[in-house]
Amino acid sequence: MKQRIDLNSDIGEGFGPWRIGDGVDEQLMPLISSANIATGFHAGDPNIMRKMVGLAKLHGVGVGAHPGFRDMVGFGRRHINAPAEELVNDMVYQLGALREFARLEGTTLQHFKPHGALYMHAARDEALSRTLVTALQAIEPSLYLYCMEQSVTYRIARELGQPVVREFYADRDYDQTASIVFTRQVSRLDPAAVAAKVLRACQQGSVQTIDGGEVAIDFDSVCIHSDTPGALELVVATREALSAHGIAVVGLAALQLPPT
Repeated sequence: MKQRIDLNSDIGEGFGPWRIGDGVDEQLMPLISSANIATGFHAGDPNIMRKMVGLAKLHGVGVGAHPGFRDMVGFGRRHINAPAEELVNDMVYQLGALREFARLEGTTLQHFKPHGALYMHAARDEALSRTLVTALQAIEPSLYLYCMEQSVTYRIARELGQPVVREFYADRDYDQTASIVFTRQVSRLDPAAVAAKVLRACQQGSVQTIDGGEVAIDFDSVCIHSDTPGALELVVATREALSAHGIAVVGLAALQLPPT
């Protein structure tokens, strides 16, 4: 039974004045504890990045870099076959951009979370995960890396001593390996069902799989994507369910995370 969890969401995934679910970022920010801010390759631009960093600081929300494949047309959800070093160079480039906006706003980066297909690629690819974690060890060894517990990324991070945050996905399906079923499009979900799914995971440490089975799951943070239709309603319902059962949404500093 979990007493507290981090709640994270992908934020700032737009261009110029346009944003998926217009205005949802401003509504979500006070309700989450960690923000994964798009860093320009799959979504986001300099003006949005700075605005989101400032908004996160205003609400006491942890700021994280959310780099993706260089794929604006596919929203970073199409796989790009490239060498590990090239992909990590792209991620370091994006991390550096957000880090400077954090400095400009008088704050620091808390975490790092690859986006979409890049996240899933790292989850199963040892060369990419090892190259990424080695790079983080060189430039930001205290930066938390978000990943699934059942992933190569988690194993490599633990091996090399990079702080990690294990995620549970409220708005994604799971398979029998305790990995999410990656999808490029998500339909509107029932807020009550999503809240119940999160509550069950917190209380029982399990999640139902797509084949009707059940698999054990452990995590430190719950993710609800801001571009999932009705994301605000999902976050509100989830927070209400957690609060009603004595589970607090807190920042990473208040969590007792596994040691590196």
